[in-house]
Amino acid sequence: MGLYDRNYNRQGGFGSFSLFPPVIKNLLIINGAIFLLMAMMQNIVFNGVPAEQVIIHWFALMPLGYGFQIWQLITYQFLHGGFSHILFNMFALWMFGAEIENTYGSKKFLIYYLACGIGAGLLHLFLSPVLTGGLAPTIGASGAIYGVMIAFAMFFPDRLIFLYFFIPVKAKYFIAFMIVFEFLAVDSVGSGVAHLAHLGGALVGFLFILFDKDSMVSFKQLFGGSRRGYSPPRDVFQKPVFKNPFKKTEPDIEDATYSDVNEAKSDVTQEDIDKILDKISQSGYKNLTEREKKILFEASRKM
Repeated sequence: MGLYDRNYNRQGGFGSFSLFPPVIKNLLIINGAIFLLMAMMQNIVFNGVPAEQVIIHWFALMPLGYGFQIWQLITYQFLHGGFSHILFNMFALWMFGAEIENTYGSKKFLIYYLACGIGAGLLHLFLSPVLTGGLAPTIGASGAIYGVMIAFAMFFPDRLIFLYFFIPVKAKYFIAFMIVFEFLAVDSVGSGVAHLAHLGGALVGFLFILFDKDSMVSFKQLFGGSRRGYSPPRDVFQKPVFKNPFKKTEPDIEDATYSDVNEAKSDVTQEDIDKILDKISQSGYKNLTEREKKILFEASRKM
């Protein structure tokens, strides 16, 4: 599975303003370090109990009444059960999350990510005993990552994802299929997968974006959630594959204003663009001035 994008920039990103924005980078490092620590502790024993099991007991998400502690709603997100588990989770976090962090800004993205993980844990805690009868400890970042995937589908619904690096699918269809699959698999308790946690993370992410006044996505127009006169930001990295040569179109003509002419004459350097990209990485696209947005848009067209 791979993410399709046509542009590459000097910041080191494919389809994003930074290949490894700060929160994504630190989440990858922390998850990787904890996974290595767990691997090293497999042969260590405390009072006859393997150290790995001690960590699971205190920091995995334990069922209610069977060792649950409030901090586990955070800590369980950083534990993983095997190499393939952490590999696919971290790959999905980077593939979908880097774009969302660049859109939201690092602080808000971290809040969003942890909120999705907490929501995933809560839904699993309360519904899993009822719907699946499962009482096993839960570990993994998958719930939070499903929240990140929902955000990607809402902000960039037409961005192409390449399944197996070959089959192109729009993000909104691919992620919708993943959610439907999770619904159908909820009662498969023997699978060892916390499907309810995945759905919980997706649900919290959806509600977060729906009620966040600064998260302007086209989907919110169905609920009257967009501000009057506002249109969602255009995905400057998504371009049509082809145009119908037989379809008549109206010429794209606009009256030039003084500011348009004035700005067109100004020399915009790569250093100016880099400063704008750094600003997006730190505080999000929504904090750019109109002039900065126009410069970025014109630069993406030239690329």
